[in-house]
Amino acid sequence: MTNDMPERPSPAPAPTRRIPYVIGAVLVGTAIGFAGIYGIGGLKRNAAGDSACGAAVDLSRKLAPLAHGEVAALTMATAPLRLPDLAFEDGDGKPRKLSDWRGRTVLVNLWATWCVPCRKEMPALDRLQTRLGGKGFEVVAINIDTRDPEKPRTFLKEANLSRLSYFSDKKAKVFQDLKAIGRALGMPTSVLVDGQGCEIGTIAGPAEWDSDDAVKLITAATTPSGS
Repeated sequence: MTNDMPERPSPAPAPTRRIPYVIGAVLVGTAIGFAGIYGIGGLKRNAAGDSACGAAVDLSRKLAPLAHGEVAALTMATAPLRLPDLAFEDGDGKPRKLSDWRGRTVLVNLWATWCVPCRKEMPALDRLQTRLGGKGFEVVAINIDTRDPEKPRTFLKEANLSRLSYFSDKKAKVFQDLKAIGRALGMPTSVLVDGQGCEIGTIAGPAEWDSDDAVKLITAATTPSGS
């Protein structure tokens, strides 16, 4: 850690007078290291958000009793938050944005072939899309491999995961955008988003998305009453 302030000569104080300054420097350095490890975005988790997303918070409260079992790790939104308008590409290389799904509930999932839990989770996401995918809901799984663009396509083909549409971000900017608001601290990351682009809930890590627990919760999230 560098100090941008120039050093100034001191009037030769007693050695013990430097101890508080040394301790303070250690504590500051520790705090900065903590922020670097866990992400500055993690400190923003309770920041005030978009007031237009109040309905999503109300919905999350109603859904909270359903966040158990296989989706117990889902953290329900407690403050209004509109997600960034994530930008990525579809399977044909055409630009897409999260706002393209306005009016539909979306499960945004970030995955990569180098992420073992991601690969394990993908079949469940594919089955979830099979069960609930339609006009009111879609799994939007965005691959963030930054090297071989054919590797994720090959993985999906070999695993016979044909119900998920292929989306990718070769620069992995979608991860950084979500990390900046404290919603992507590892892989995989999934965010349940309402039709206005507002967070309903977020989960860090994999889940059994085709389980009865997950299906009940997402079905409730896509109904007009949220129940």
